[in-house]
Amino acid sequence: MNAPEIITILAEGSAFDGKLTFEGTVRIDGEFSGEIRTRGTLVVGETAKVLAQIDASTVIIEGHVEGDIRALELVELRGTARTAGTIHAPSLEIQRGAVFDGQCVMRPNQADSDADPASA
Repeated sequence: MNAPEIITILAEGSAFDGKLTFEGTVRIDGEFSGEIRTRGTLVVGETAKVLAQIDASTVIIEGHVEGDIRALELVELRGTARTAGTIHAPSLEIQRGAVFDGQCVMRPNQADSDADPASA
């Protein structure tokens, strides 16, 4: 998979608590707590610590995520990922070295049965 073009970033050493809504691609390398909603791609970098409910099209995780994830297309756990929670996605990729502690619900065409993540 080619790396998505990053348009916004929460840099390492930064911390944010609240609700993040965006379009396009966002990369988080710092700390985030709250809720993330997007029609785009969320990239959680290797140094990131995210405690959030996530609704996105695609979620790529390299760092630490705790919380439930709903993806319309794909969740990718890269080798450095540490993830705890429930993942709802039609496609899940887990690389060697990644740690996933939780449940996974995989249903094709979840977009047909779930509300649009950016509409709420």
